Amino acid sequence: MSLDKVLLAAPRGWCAGVDRAVDIVERALDRFGPPIYVRKQIVHNRHVVEGLERRGAIFVDEVTEVPPGSICVLSAHGSAPTVYETARERDLQVIDATCPLVTKVHVEAIRFAKRERTIVLIGHAGHEEVEGTMGQAPTRTVLVQDVQDVENLEVADPGNVSYITQTTLSVDDTREIVETLRRRFPNIKAPTKSDICYATTNRQAAVKVLARRAPLVLVIGAPNSSNSLRMVEVARQHGAQSYLIEDETQIDPAWLDGVTVVGLSSSASAPEWLVDRVLTYLRGFGPVEVEEVRVVDEDVRFPLPKEVAAAT
Repeated sequence: MSLDKVLLAAPRGWCAGVDRAVDIVERALDRFGPPIYVRKQIVHNRHVVEGLERRGAIFVDEVTEVPPGSICVLSAHGSAPTVYETARERDLQVIDATCPLVTKVHVEAIRFAKRERTIVLIGHAGHEEVEGTMGQAPTRTVLVQDVQDVENLEVADPGNVSYITQTTLSVDDTREIVETLRRRFPNIKAPTKSDICYATTNRQAAVKVLARRAPLVLVIGAPNSSNSLRMVEVARQHGAQSYLIEDETQIDPAWLDGVTVVGLSSSASAPEWLVDRVLTYLRGFGPVEVEEVRVVDEDVRFPLPKEVAAAT
């Protein structure tokens, strides 16, 4: 084993939306006591979910599974209006943990729909955020996942089209899709500001720097986490071998054969203590220098909803 340096990406790990969502569930448990029901994984990380389950959170797929009158937290990925309607019918006490940046996309979808535009949503089919966004204007929204989808896209009024995007996409891949949309629909209306969130952009930028300096880049995240998968893709696109790991137990020592420098980052839904565990594992092979590679500073914070803001 020849490993002697780990390049640690900064920024990495939890974004403001994830931090807020987890804090909401923890505060709800403190204030109201268990059980607290949560629709979907509050964030896409099984370690986080399992930790909250041990405290008394119960995760369900749909609000129809929540007993009437119970407290239900809606995940950070956003929910369709039908979810809120069903929650009201069941007399649930809803605490909304939707990331404010996802809410921004929902507001855009509603605004475009009121103008009777066709809304092109750039995203990944089946992802919870995409399902929630599609639900804002289901009769006016079409999903595209890649350039070929755009090439094949036909709309009733090509001069009255807008686009929005999932917040956790690859910055580079999305740029190519948008360029194709602009070529096919020259009058297309864009969001007032990019929908891809600051944390996604920053973590991908940091991974690009790692990939230029390290032949191997490890990304701590979850296989159902869009931003985790995109970070691995970005590292590979910029010349590094890259693997997604949920924790140190998924590292294959063979990956490290002949490698002197490893890049390490974590997705926006991965807690910092997983980074510590991976570093401890890598130090087990001998003395390893850890160099933090800082690309940008982050100081974003989002306010808590009123239901838990006063909880201690």
